[in-house]
Amino acid sequence: MCPAADALPSLTGPYADDLVLALRLADAADAVTMARFDSGDLDVSAKADESYVTEADLAAEREIRAILATERPDDGVLGEEYGSRGAGLRRWVIDPIDGTHNYLRGIPVWATLIALTVDGAPTVGVVSQPAIGRRWWAARSAGAWTSAPDGRVRRIHVSDVSTLERASISFQSIAQWAGAGHLPALLELSRSVWRDRGYGDALPYMWLAEGRLEMVAEFDVKEYDIAALAPIVTEAGGRFTAYDGSDSLIEGSSLATNGVLHSAFLDLLHATGARDVKEPA
Repeated sequence: MCPAADALPSLTGPYADDLVLALRLADAADAVTMARFDSGDLDVSAKADESYVTEADLAAEREIRAILATERPDDGVLGEEYGSRGAGLRRWVIDPIDGTHNYLRGIPVWATLIALTVDGAPTVGVVSQPAIGRRWWAARSAGAWTSAPDGRVRRIHVSDVSTLERASISFQSIAQWAGAGHLPALLELSRSVWRDRGYGDALPYMWLAEGRLEMVAEFDVKEYDIAALAPIVTEAGGRFTAYDGSDSLIEGSSLATNGVLHSAFLDLLHATGARDVKEPA
């Protein structure tokens, strides 16, 4: 299991208190999600967009919101399941279970994502994957960190791979790129790198932050899908933008790299993009 927030080394920096709180929120969410993970009687329902939501998604977000209402009553909150509350420069962005479809099938690759944005910029991020005993976290100017199943904590950094030919990437899914009209770019990308795999969800971003991958990109993402990932990638030395290279979290896409190769990936993808044809509806 992930170590509790109060068992970690002391945290420093201007957002240390917020990061400590984010880790406590992850502890609370882990308790809720693990209690129902791989349960034979898990309650599952379909949402309007035909994706699924479980009782654990809803309960975990309620638990996080309840703590924030007490600890940070003046901050806004945006969550996948219960929408937006409050306004202002500070907003907590929550995905209670990223990878719900894995969760409901008993596949242990899913995570709770907790972020704090300040004036729209991702500033604190926590990614907790309790089913595999892993957690990652970062805050502006405090570096990026991870804990292993045995409780060991270490600082993480992106790789120094500097050529596309040596790069390992994750593209999430072929259908996602085809639906966004970028399948030709994905095919060209796969021919240009050493290794490509569709790992999916939050985990490949964390592998990138640990120096195991050089690029992760996806489409049809919401702010709560990526806000917690961005601080971890950037504090680990990488870059995190939208597919068009902008810093916005609300463009519906993401492109995370080890930084060294960010421009090379953008150039390759957009050179090919001129030939992209969107799949018919």
